[in-house]
Amino acid sequence: MVKNYRKWFLARVKRAIYDFGMLQDGDRVTVAFSGGKDSVAVLYSLDLLRRLLPVKFKLVAAVFIKAGWPVDLPVLEDFCRALKVPFYVVETEIAKIVFEERGGDNPCAICSHLRRGALHGKVLELGCNKVALGHHLDDVIETFFMGLIYTGQLRVFSPATFLDRTGLTMIRPLVYHPSEEIISFVEKEGLPVVPNFCPVNGLTHREVAKKLIADLARQFPNFKARFLTSLQTFDRRNLWPEIIQKDRGKKQEG
Repeated sequence: MVKNYRKWFLARVKRAIYDFGMLQDGDRVTVAFSGGKDSVAVLYSLDLLRRLLPVKFKLVAAVFIKAGWPVDLPVLEDFCRALKVPFYVVETEIAKIVFEERGGDNPCAICSHLRRGALHGKVLELGCNKVALGHHLDDVIETFFMGLIYTGQLRVFSPATFLDRTGLTMIRPLVYHPSEEIISFVEKEGLPVVPNFCPVNGLTHREVAKKLIADLARQFPNFKARFLTSLQTFDRRNLWPEIIQKDRGKKQEG
């Protein structure tokens, strides 16, 4: 049963990699490794796929950004050692900066910015060109609703994103999997997961979106699958038309 689920799970990861051209021969990949279920699943999946895919890439490292709150590092070290993937810890003072020096009502944005900077610096030091992130389908949907509710924008992140400033490409091999499938995969494979002790974990705007999506999924069991279908079949012409003359009012006033 576990083996069959593994095969099915990896098939969808491969499909995402192929659909969005995430990996090419010669790529050097670092996994952004927090120790949560998502980063554990993406590291484990890429470890299995590097032996199965025709694309020849190197899984160079798993990088953990130590923000300043407690974490069971030996568990992560042992897991990476078992996979024969080098494990690196980047020490930072992110927690102090976010919660003591800057404060404010949006700590996640500052934290995310600082973590990205620390991660990208280490990835470049390791000579890698790709960074694998654990974002999944729920994250895509949450991002959509957060943009809609808090900023009035219709947007999601891309499965593969090239960053001009660093030359790095962010890849998200789990984008076809909703959260519940990742939980099942981690449990069936017996993978280790460490808790998130961030002081605002579960208290952010994203948590509001999570609860909204959970309610929708309970009411409409196929909601997540249909959201993915809507992204794949999206046609800009089915939305609001563009304004023909944006400065018409100004011309009339003049």
